[in-house]
Amino acid sequence: MTRIAFIGLGHMGGPMAANLLRAGFPLTVFDLVPAAIAAAVAAGATAAASAAEAVDGAEVVVSMLPASAHVESLYLGEDGLLGRIAPGALVLECSTIAPASARKVHAAAAARGIAVLDAPVSGGTVGAAAGTLTFIVGGDAADFERARPVLEKMGRNLFHAGAAGAGQVAKIANNMLLAIHMIGTAEALNLGVANGLDPKVLSDIMKVSSGGNWSLEKYNPWPGVMDGVPASRGYEGGFGVDLMLKDLGLALEAALAAKAATPLGAEARSLYALHSGQGKGGLDFSSILQLFAPR
Repeated sequence: MTRIAFIGLGHMGGPMAANLLRAGFPLTVFDLVPAAIAAAVAAGATAAASAAEAVDGAEVVVSMLPASAHVESLYLGEDGLLGRIAPGALVLECSTIAPASARKVHAAAAARGIAVLDAPVSGGTVGAAAGTLTFIVGGDAADFERARPVLEKMGRNLFHAGAAGAGQVAKIANNMLLAIHMIGTAEALNLGVANGLDPKVLSDIMKVSSGGNWSLEKYNPWPGVMDGVPASRGYEGGFGVDLMLKDLGLALEAALAAKAATPLGAEARSLYALHSGQGKGGLDFSSILQLFAPR
């Protein structure tokens, strides 16, 4: 089996690595949090003392990190992993980062004979655990096909979006829309409840009406309406407010660079910044409901 190094075992990376282990891939892992490494080792992974040690001998490297700065620090520079990864290896960079950062890593890797795909994901922690993520991939089409046997063990929907950086562009466009319809869903639910409606009844009505959307149907933000979502466990876990705020910032940067009008995206970023500034940055992004329905 293909030898895989996995770096970054957080809320998303941990379940993704677990699915690769269940599929039988030999996995060497590294994370800055010892407990995350211990959980992966308990599932059958081999622990590495550093990221550099993890990639020694790896045929595929998968990374899932918080932001552009972390990815550039990991791969680039004199001590970056591109100096340790063997030529001919394949890197699947699954973080959501700026398209420009993704292209920078692509170019540096190509100069060393290393293939890179920017492969951000959609589907949240539930999809990561279930192995049903959507992978949105930028890079060479042949490398995408080469990555397919690994990606399909972590995800159900695999899309080749285009050349280097295209995966990141598609991902930040998707997350901008996600933020917008989550805010709209929270606002609509609060309007109904403030006027005496039951939030579950209203949700059931809207799900089969013209207001239906993913946030309403799969990730309802009102506590107690839907089981298994962050809203029903105090907004703990899931996709954090500050991570959504980061992605909306990436969307704004891309919009400015392309002179694309994104007024709703800009407003969503402002509202998430307000929410984070109220001490809610560590909660799931569906907690934006609290801006409209303080509890």
